[in-house]
Amino acid sequence: MKTLITGSLAYDTIMVFPDRFRNHLLPDQLHILNVCFLTPEMRREFGGTAGNIAYNLKQLGEDPLVMATVGEDFEPYAYRLQRLGIDARLVKKVPGQFTAQAFITTDLDDNQITAFHPGAMNHAHENHIVPELAARLAIIAPDGKQGMLQHARECAEHRVPFIFDPGQGLPMFTAEELSELVSLADYIAVNDYEGKVLEERTGRKLESLAREVKALIVTLGAQGSRIYAGEVQHEIPSATADRVLDPTGCGDAYRAGLLYGIAQGWDWPRTGRLGAVLGAIKIASRGAQNHLADRETVEARYRLSFRESPWG
Repeated sequence: MKTLITGSLAYDTIMVFPDRFRNHLLPDQLHILNVCFLTPEMRREFGGTAGNIAYNLKQLGEDPLVMATVGEDFEPYAYRLQRLGIDARLVKKVPGQFTAQAFITTDLDDNQITAFHPGAMNHAHENHIVPELAARLAIIAPDGKQGMLQHARECAEHRVPFIFDPGQGLPMFTAEELSELVSLADYIAVNDYEGKVLEERTGRKLESLAREVKALIVTLGAQGSRIYAGEVQHEIPSATADRVLDPTGCGDAYRAGLLYGIAQGWDWPRTGRLGAVLGAIKIASRGAQNHLADRETVEARYRLSFRESPWG
């Protein structure tokens, strides 16, 4: 029995502009914008929602199964997954496509200009969730729209409980599609902004949507998170971080904590605190997959933040 992680596998190319965008943009000339930012500092990171979640789960000792579509340039990432021992047999290479990738330029004020190429991610629907996978739990993370809808329906058909995590893909869906996804899901995970968009698109408050699922989780950044479960609202504080360096991938780390807690049958406060700890560990490192989150590290951070052990 495995935890199935559907979503994107992506490369993140991150460039640093050693100045401020505002010094090079003329407000009255934006209609004829033609500008080049010199970025002497650049790095390439492994990312994507499925990759990030699986990375954290594997370190906790779980056995995640990744389902994604990738391009012909995937070999370095495939080698990485192999070295990490992450099951990638459901990763499908699409001929003639690039692996999804983000190109991010950051200035000295931490403003960002991002271009995202979905590439092979748009072929996510070519993968299917079938009973033979023996998945005990799944997450439908940001991916190609058709793939997310299909995978949610397949999970429901085969009675695989799943978290619906729309992420930045939320605007792709109509109100009707979101209502269907909520009705199919067992759990919903959003950040505070996505929660507001979900309310606006469906015309319903989160408290109302939460009555249709076992739990609805809202992450609130430095303010922690909120978990609606049944008639109870759990307020989860943030965990102590060594430093705040890079928030990229913190939401995915938190979701790995959710999946772990659900799979272990933990209560919601304990599960939410684990998610908070993973997010705090991640935020102290650059990139989404460069932090150490093994059980020993997680236990130490959990004890520091909450004065107890997550494993009892």
